[in-house]
Amino acid sequence: MSSKANAAKRISESDGPRKSPGPGVGIVTASGCKERSNGQLHIYDGEGKGKSQAALGVVLRTIGLGICEQRRTRVLLLRFLKGPGRAYDEDAAIEALQQGFPHLIDQVRTGRAEFFNSEESTKFDYQEAQRGWDIAKGAIASALYSVVVLDELNPVLDLGLLPVEEVVSTLASRSEGMEVIVTGRAAPSALVQIADLHSEMRAHRRPEHLTDTSISSNPIGGIEIYTGEGKGKSTSALGKALQAIGRGISQDKSHRVLILQWLKGGSGYTEDAAIAALRDSYPHLVDHLRSGRDAIVWRGQQQPIDYVEAERAWEIARAAISSGLYKTVILDELNPSVDLELLPVEPIVQTLLRKPAETEVIITGRCRNQPIYFDLASIHSEMVCHKHYAHQGVDLKRGVDY
Repeated sequence: MSSKANAAKRISESDGPRKSPGPGVGIVTASGCKERSNGQLHIYDGEGKGKSQAALGVVLRTIGLGICEQRRTRVLLLRFLKGPGRAYDEDAAIEALQQGFPHLIDQVRTGRAEFFNSEESTKFDYQEAQRGWDIAKGAIASALYSVVVLDELNPVLDLGLLPVEEVVSTLASRSEGMEVIVTGRAAPSALVQIADLHSEMRAHRRPEHLTDTSISSNPIGGIEIYTGEGKGKSTSALGKALQAIGRGISQDKSHRVLILQWLKGGSGYTEDAAIAALRDSYPHLVDHLRSGRDAIVWRGQQQPIDYVEAERAWEIARAAISSGLYKTVILDELNPSVDLELLPVEPIVQTLLRKPAETEVIITGRCRNQPIYFDLASIHSEMVCHKHYAHQGVDLKRGVDY
C-alpha cells in the first residue's frame, strides 16, 4: 500500500468529516461536506468487543450535536436478551447518558438474564422478543426518535425468536432521517443485504508464546485496543468513557476520564460534539486534550512539529496513567502515531506494564504494523469494514458520521 493510501486509510474512519471519492473513504472539511438527510441502517456484529459501546458512542455524538445546534434529538435504546437480574457492561454507560441528558434517552430491556441456545428457547423467550419488537415497530412508525438502537437484535434473529422477513421489511421502510443501529453476533444475511453500514468486531487472541521476553507473560487487565479499517473505534472508546462515568455514579465515587487525541489538531472532528456534551454534563469528571497539526501526516513527510506534538501528548498520557488519578485514559489515534514513527514504542510498553491495576487504558486507531504493546492487551478488537455507505457516494451526516 502506498504511503498516501495508508495515511488516508489511517485517518478516514475516526478523524473527521469526509466523503468517499472512490473505493476508499476520503476526507473533506466540515464546511465542504454536503450533509445527507436520510437515515442509515448500521450493523455492528462479530465475536469481538465493542459493538454496544460503538452504538452508545454514536448516541452520545448525536446528542452532543443536537445540543450544539439546539435541535431536538431523542434516542431509544431497546435491549433484547438483557432482562433484569444480570449486570451488563453498558449498564453504567446508559446510566451516565440518562443522568447527563435527562428526557433524551428512553431505554427498554427485554428477555431473561441467562444465556441459552435455540434448543433451550422457551415460550417466555418468544414473548419477550415479540414484546421488544412491538415496541421497536411502534417507535420506528412514530418517527419520534432520531436514533433507534436495537441492541442484540442479531442473536434474537439467529435464535429464530422473530421472523427475519418481518424485521427486514420494517427496517427497510423506516422513515427518512431515522438512524437505526443493530448490534450483536450473527447478523442474518437478509439484514446485512439492506444495511448501509456493516462493521464486524473481530476478536484477536493474544499469542500463547511471545518472542519478546520484555513483555509480560500475561495480558494486563484494563488495556483495550480497538483497531482496523471499519467504523466503531473511537465511538467504542466514547462508550468506555460513558461506562467509567456511570460506574462512578452508581458507586458514588469520582471516576475521572482523560481523553487524549493524537493527529487531531484544528477543529471539526468526529468526536467534538460528543466530548463537548460529556464535559458540559460532567465538567469535573472529563478532561480532554488534542495534539497534532490541522493536516494529515503523510508517511515520509513528517515535520518536526509532528514529533513535538506527539511527544507532548505522550508525556501527559504517561503522567496521567502513572498517577492513578484517572479511572479511564483514552489514547485516541495512538496506534497510527506509533506506526508513523512519531513516538517510540518502548516507553509506551513500560508505562502500560506499570499502570495501576484500577486504571483502564483504551487505545485506538489503525496501523499497518502492530506495535508490541498489542500483546499486553486483555481485549483487542479489530473493526472490519464489510460495507459503508460512503463507498457508494452517500453524503455523510453530522452527529452520526462526523
